[in-house]
Amino acid sequence: MTETTYKVINPATNETEAEYPTTTDAEIQDVLARADAGFHAWRRTSIEERAGILARVGELFTERRDDLAAIITREMGKRTVEAKGELSIVIDIFGYYAKEGPAMLTETPLSPRAGGRALVRKEPIGALLGIMPWNFPYYQVARLAAPNLLAGNTIVLKHAPQCPESALAIEQLLHDAGVPADAYINVFASNEQIADMIADPRIAGVSVTGSERAGTAVAEVAGRNLKKVILELGGSDPFIVLDGENLDKTVKAAVMGRMQNTGQACNAAKRLIVVDSVYDEFVEKFSAALGGMTAGDPSEPDTQFGPLSSEQAAANLMEQIDDAVAKGATVKAGGTRVDRPGAYVQPTVLTDVTPEMRAYSEELFGPAAVVYRVADADEAVKLANDSSFGLGGVVFGADDDQTAEVADRLDTGMVWINSMQGSMADLPFGGTKRSGVGRELGTLGIDEFVNKKLIYAPRG
Repeated sequence: MTETTYKVINPATNETEAEYPTTTDAEIQDVLARADAGFHAWRRTSIEERAGILARVGELFTERRDDLAAIITREMGKRTVEAKGELSIVIDIFGYYAKEGPAMLTETPLSPRAGGRALVRKEPIGALLGIMPWNFPYYQVARLAAPNLLAGNTIVLKHAPQCPESALAIEQLLHDAGVPADAYINVFASNEQIADMIADPRIAGVSVTGSERAGTAVAEVAGRNLKKVILELGGSDPFIVLDGENLDKTVKAAVMGRMQNTGQACNAAKRLIVVDSVYDEFVEKFSAALGGMTAGDPSEPDTQFGPLSSEQAAANLMEQIDDAVAKGATVKAGGTRVDRPGAYVQPTVLTDVTPEMRAYSEELFGPAAVVYRVADADEAVKLANDSSFGLGGVVFGADDDQTAEVADRLDTGMVWINSMQGSMADLPFGGTKRSGVGRELGTLGIDEFVNKKLIYAPRG
């Protein structure tokens, strides 16, 4: 059997606190059979019943908020206050689809030019495989589970190896709310088992949130087997500052946008692009804010930033920072590990970053930001689009016409104006270029894994 990789290693201490066995090959086959059989039963339940169960899911997340938050603080180091914030949007997602989702799945009548009657009916497609990351252990699952359970699909969920306890907690909560045991099944699968599952005809589609490497590997197998995929991958999102109006507010948004989840968010503000007229002042204030933050126990309410998700994550980020410094980048704040046990890295600000440095083209997944000086909005757009990623972006400026024009010119799936990026249940989430394909949340999210069946009958 494959060596156990599902472990709780507390990144605040680097101590292993629990281990869980990897699912066996025989168990995988049982799961696939259950998910397939469960689909044929679950799809026949009324949408009103499924919506009611989703509403109950939201209630249970509310009731269990404190315990659920504590789990992910231990598993991946998220500050407890942020863990509770993550659960707030999870609750909102299930409530949103419970209330608004049924209307999204109603059939659409058409008016054929040739006459007759026609409609498009949205039907579930089968068992879906979800492959989830560690950075938002509940939110990422909710984005897949809520719309697709409502639509009548079943879900096999493979969570990140460092999140076994939150994975089990989600599964238990869904079952307690009334989701049948065969409609949502957690598996502690290996990468080899995942490839076999994608190829299995009982899996109808795959949703992946993770790295570009993981997405590429999954898409290759899915493509060979003609499976629909949703890929939400990396990002190196630009945060464009066009003027000095309300600069303190802009800096505050930049700090929050970079330091949310200790900088471990795909849509975090990673490349700060600032016009020359306010560059020096922005860098001074931004660097002072990040450099003044103190590390602490993520379970303590006064902690300003916690550890990265793992010792390997901290080491990877330091390699990128050290590479930039060795090639001539300037460190305005941080640049080192924190002198304490655990996977801590000082919030870091880099300037004078050039294309030969890894920090120019790679995603910095942690508390490190690059600040660029540009002459004007045109140069800002050119630099922002000089990336293989295209997830999201932010534009700050006092001129509404100018911010709207810059937003229009960005090659991204999402743009937020005069606000740090976030996520809302009713707004679509997703990117372009190497940041992935497909959308989650909102009305677009529920359409990804449904069969839009045309039914036509001629007159007479």
